Amino acid sequence: MAFVLSLFAGRLILLQGVDPDSYALAATKENTKPFVLHASRGDIVDRNGVPLSVSDDAVAITADPSQTSKVAGDLAAILSPKLSGTSYDQLVQAMTKKGRFTYLAHQVSPQTWSQISASIKAQNKDRAKVKQPLLAGLYTEADPIRSHPNGTIAANVVGVVGAEGQGLSGLEYGLNDKLSGTDGKAMYEVDAKGNKIPNADHTVEEPKSGTGAQLTLDADLEWFAEKRIEQAVKQYKAESGTVVTIDLKTNEILTMANYPTFDPNKPVKAAALKNPALEQVYEPGSVQKVVTMAALADAGLISMDTKLQVPGSYTVQRRTIKDHFDHGLLNLTISGVIAKSSNVGTIMAAQQMPIQQFVHYLKNFGFGEPTGLNFPGESRGLMPPGDEWSELTRSNVAFGQGLSANAVQMTAAVAAVANGGVFTPPKLVKNYLGPNGEVIPNPSAPSRRVVSENAAREVSLMMESVVSKGGTATQAQIPGYRVAGKTGTAQEVDSACSCYRKWATSFAGFAPADNPRFVTYVVLQNPTNGRGGGFQGGPVFRDVMSYALQKYAVPPTGAKSPVTPLTW
Repeated sequence: MAFVLSLFAGRLILLQGVDPDSYALAATKENTKPFVLHASRGDIVDRNGVPLSVSDDAVAITADPSQTSKVAGDLAAILSPKLSGTSYDQLVQAMTKKGRFTYLAHQVSPQTWSQISASIKAQNKDRAKVKQPLLAGLYTEADPIRSHPNGTIAANVVGVVGAEGQGLSGLEYGLNDKLSGTDGKAMYEVDAKGNKIPNADHTVEEPKSGTGAQLTLDADLEWFAEKRIEQAVKQYKAESGTVVTIDLKTNEILTMANYPTFDPNKPVKAAALKNPALEQVYEPGSVQKVVTMAALADAGLISMDTKLQVPGSYTVQRRTIKDHFDHGLLNLTISGVIAKSSNVGTIMAAQQMPIQQFVHYLKNFGFGEPTGLNFPGESRGLMPPGDEWSELTRSNVAFGQGLSANAVQMTAAVAAVANGGVFTPPKLVKNYLGPNGEVIPNPSAPSRRVVSENAAREVSLMMESVVSKGGTATQAQIPGYRVAGKTGTAQEVDSACSCYRKWATSFAGFAPADNPRFVTYVVLQNPTNGRGGGFQGGPVFRDVMSYALQKYAVPPTGAKSPVTPLTW
């Protein structure tokens, strides 16, 4: 007995005198359970505060395998029918593994968890004599789920969030570090059944909410533009379509509408998550002539008095280039070249400018350079390398072939002409919204003059002739307003054969032409029911621009468009 008592005494001395802290720590560790405190993800809203992507309440279901292993099969039978994407076998495996903590499901709605709890409690009534209820060992923790109250509106721009709470596409991905915040954590002491012990020691590290983003988009105008481009894509059996609108007062993007689009509240394939307005590049066609003429006018090589004798075809380095319509020798003014969208006339005018100077102008207009929006997956487009181009390359680029751009780049280039020759990088994020309600302005990129005010005004007058009688886009006229515009129809490379057998048709314009407020660009990719920027893109421009002018109460200037001779 003395020997046994001496063993007990030695053990007590070891536990309480020699190393009590380590044993206390081990006991605490054995009887504590970690809880993740998920940070609230910042909201994404439009310019007026309309929610585009917000976080709704949801829970993650966790388990303590030391308590669930004996009843894993019964629990899995209840959970698996209600948790999509999680099988019975996966749940059993998770609830029987080693350790005291495992996730069973993420972002489960409160309604689903209530149904699960009710089912478990109902079964517990039949297990009244069982010492361990089924619910013991299951826990929940806050795990907000991302929702999009306005469905498809700006879905390609906003993007989606994955099950792990990380952005997968769009601004959700690009701004993920700002939006996601920092998770907190808590450690609670629990009893043998896994229940929190009241008033027991616990530690909590509070989560830090994410920063929200207020976009420049106008949800109403975006919705209208999306519906209108959807109609055009279906009417002309195109592969896709895009509409971009910029407010020239601030150079903020009001619409970045795409079709096809997707509903971010439903499962979606990865291929549909792209934003074609920034990620898809193509040869812009005759809309590019706006930039070419602006450069020539700025260099003093053309003016409103310029007259050209334009043949039906033109040969450059043994390559014959024709216009989109058959004709003999035409006596065209420079406005007539734009109004008729003559490739030949554009080449004849462009040959006056040294190639290096022409390349310099293109770069100043933003071609071959990022837009500055820092949008994930954005393409900067393609320009022939260097500035030692051949005559054929310069000729092709002058009328919109041989280089590629995305829709936002083209809109920004036309906006520079509408803005009196000043190029300002477009803006998509207006403000950041702090977790405590503070508004943090997102600074605008610096502007730069690319052509003179006089050159921009002359090109604007040329563009007015495009929508006037004798032009290629009378469908773009807006009653009571002066409108400046330009059509585009360009061959497009089909990746299946690496050859030209597709088309992109487009229309770019601004209004009021004599005091511009908005610029809108419309592009249809590979329409198969007819082909023409004027009759396909013009009506979409007219409707979207009319909506913007009315919503923002922009009155007509009252001036009439000048009559510009097209021939001489």
